[in-house]
Amino acid sequence: MTNLTISVDEDIVRRARIRALEQGTSVNAVLREMLAAYAGAKSEQAAAAADLVAMSVASKSRRGGKTWTRDDLHERR
Repeated sequence: MTNLTISVDEDIVRRARIRALEQGTSVNAVLREMLAAYAGAKSEQAAAAADLVAMSVASKSRRGGKTWTRDDLHERR
């Protein structure tokens, strides 16, 4: 595990320690969880974008399948 040094206002750290204590955790644990979620967000977004592109490529409408009229898309009849 890597150590990380950051600069944070003393009042914010004091309030964070109090809140962490109330929640039965530590500021270190809270920051570790937040950083893990932050780091994972990019890979989740990239995976979702890749899935969307794959669905688009596999779509029948891209291969000359079903086409829709404006009325079909807006359910106008």
